[in-house]
Amino acid sequence: MHTLPQRCSKLHERTSRRDPGLTSIVAKANASRDSYESPFTPSSRRIYGVVVDAGNEMKLLCVIAAATTAQAFAPTRATTPTVCRGGGSELQAVKNSAFVFVKPHAVTPPTIELVKSKLTGAGLTILSEGDISSEDIDQKKLVDQHYYAIASKATITPPAELAVPDDKFTEFFGESWSDVLSQGRAFTAIDACKELGLSGSEMDEAWGAAKGAGKIIKLGGGFYAGQLAKGDSSIYTFNAFYMSMRDRFTQPGGSIHYFAVEWDASTLPWADFRGKLLGPTDPAAAPADSIRGLIYSDWKNLGLSGEPNTGDNGVHASASPFEGLAEKMNWLQVKPSEDAFGAAIIADGLDEATLAKWILDPVVTYPDGKGSLFDALEDSNVDACAAKLKELKALA
Repeated sequence: MHTLPQRCSKLHERTSRRDPGLTSIVAKANASRDSYESPFTPSSRRIYGVVVDAGNEMKLLCVIAAATTAQAFAPTRATTPTVCRGGGSELQAVKNSAFVFVKPHAVTPPTIELVKSKLTGAGLTILSEGDISSEDIDQKKLVDQHYYAIASKATITPPAELAVPDDKFTEFFGESWSDVLSQGRAFTAIDACKELGLSGSEMDEAWGAAKGAGKIIKLGGGFYAGQLAKGDSSIYTFNAFYMSMRDRFTQPGGSIHYFAVEWDASTLPWADFRGKLLGPTDPAAAPADSIRGLIYSDWKNLGLSGEPNTGDNGVHASASPFEGLAEKMNWLQVKPSEDAFGAAIIADGLDEATLAKWILDPVVTYPDGKGSLFDALEDSNVDACAAKLKELKALA
C-alpha cells in the first residue's frame, strides 16, 4: 500500500505534465489532509479533486470530468473546478446541473434564442448545446428512456416479459393472459400501431375509445392494459396513450435543441429554477417573465404553429440534480464519472449498479412508505439531493 506522499507522487507523475497546477494541490494535500480546489482552468476538459483521509491514506474523489466528445461537453467559458470535501456526502463546490431542451413543437430560431437568453441572464453557464434529430430520438429510443416508467410498458418490454397478473386480467377481460400470449394477440404499443395500421395520434384515439367502452384496466402504477378491436377479433396492448406523446418527438424532420447548464445553488435554488425561471407545467399559469410564460404569450411571433398547452409547453428541464444526470446519460450518452455530480455521488458511496437502476426512476422505499425515486428528489439542490440518495440507499 502506498503512503500518502507516494500516492501523491504517482498522481503527480500521471498528470502534472498536462496540468502543472496540480503540483500545488499535491503539496497542500501532503501538508494538511484536506481537499483543495485545482487552480487550473478546465481547458483540458479535466477536473481533479484530492481528498485525504485520516490514517495517512489518500482517496481521489470527484472529479475526473473528461468529455467523450467535444460537442457534448466543450466548455463555453472557464468555470470553477469542482471538488468534494472530506469523503462524506457534502458536495461543497459541486454546482447544480440540469438538462434543458426546447421541445420539437417549439424548435424555432427565435425560441432557441429566447431560452438561451433567459438561461444566461439568470446566471446559468451553458456547458454545451446542440440538436438531436427526431430520427435519432426514434431509432435510439431516447424519448422512451426519458419517459421510461410509462414507455417501458409501451415500447421497450415485450408483452411476454411484463408482469401481468393472470387472475386480474382474466377476471376483467374474460380470457386468460396465458391464452392471449399463446395466440400471439399481445403487442407493444409500437407493434400494435403496425398491426392495426395506425399512427400514434390514431392509436391515442383508439385507446380513448377503448377506455370509453370499459376495455382498459389498470394493472399497476403507470401500467395499463387495453383491448382493441381487430376485425372480428381483438388484440391487447399496453400504455398505448404514450404513442401520441412519442409522436411529438419522432415526427420526421423534427428535433430537440438542448442545453446542458450549471449554476450556483446559493444564487438560484432548484425550486426557483423550475418554478420561476422555467415556469410550471401549464404555461397558461406560468409567471409572465418565465420561459414557459414568455413562450405562451408570444407563440405566434416565435413561429410556433399553435398555442402552447400542458403537453406542448415549449421546454423541458430536469427536476433535480440526479434527474439531470440521468437525462444527460440518456440524451448525451454521458458516463456518470464524466459528470461532476455523478462522480461525486459515486465517490460518496452510491455504487454504479444501483445508479444504473435508479436512473430509470424505480419505486423505492421512503422512511414512511414507497414512491418514485425522482419524486423524492424533486427540487433539491446538490447537497440535499446527495444526502437523500444516501438515505434512500440505506433503506433499500
